[in-house]
Amino acid sequence: MSAQADFAGGLLNPDHPAPKGLSDGKGRAAGRRYDVYRNNVTTSLAEALATGFPAVTRLIGEENMKGLARMHLRASPPVSPVLAQYGEGFPKFLASVDALSPYPYLPDVARLELALRRAYHAADASPIAPELLASLPTEQLVAAQIGLAPAIGILRSAYPIHDIWTYTLQGGPKPGAGPQDVLVLRRGYDPLPVELPAGGFSFVTTLLTGQSFGVACDMAEAAHPGFEPTDTLTLLLTHDAITHIHGPDR
Repeated sequence: MSAQADFAGGLLNPDHPAPKGLSDGKGRAAGRRYDVYRNNVTTSLAEALATGFPAVTRLIGEENMKGLARMHLRASPPVSPVLAQYGEGFPKFLASVDALSPYPYLPDVARLELALRRAYHAADASPIAPELLASLPTEQLVAAQIGLAPAIGILRSAYPIHDIWTYTLQGGPKPGAGPQDVLVLRRGYDPLPVELPAGGFSFVTTLLTGQSFGVACDMAEAAHPGFEPTDTLTLLLTHDAITHIHGPDR
């Protein structure tokens, strides 16, 4: 093992001895200083995880989050120096912790928080004018491809994760039961989760694959008979999420 690997390998493992031959500027053994540095690294990463998943932290409590964060960072060390990217594997980790099995919604709440973080850091994009969409003749609209902003995120959960997130962080109504589809949007700088109407999940996911508006409506209709695109389009337009329209004449 190289000296660098030995140094890095012990940072996230409290049982790992200080690297051999490590010394301070005066040639003295630096084991104690290494322990302080190791503790600072662990604390910083645990705090970054708690900051990145505020709803999960509040749901399980700060002390439990600290313990889970330490377990996670030892199992999945950061792969990027950018702390904002740390925690991509946290939802999967939560699903693997047996002690959390009474709270099966936690991984999906973490997925929602990851989507909000990605939306915050996503590239900017200029929205279309709403009247542009309204001006299209029906045959052009059906054939058109509707481009969506990079900040868009979409999640499907067997649990009411939108209501859980809102209740936990914003004091919204107490969550009920049942599944929810959630769209993450960003108008300006602040991302926001919005519950999708029935059929909206199929509609948006189809648009994201580059299929036409007509195909997206057909897919949504198949998933939810009677689907009407107006509500979902209104969500996209009012949150600046439609960035371009491509079609035979566009």
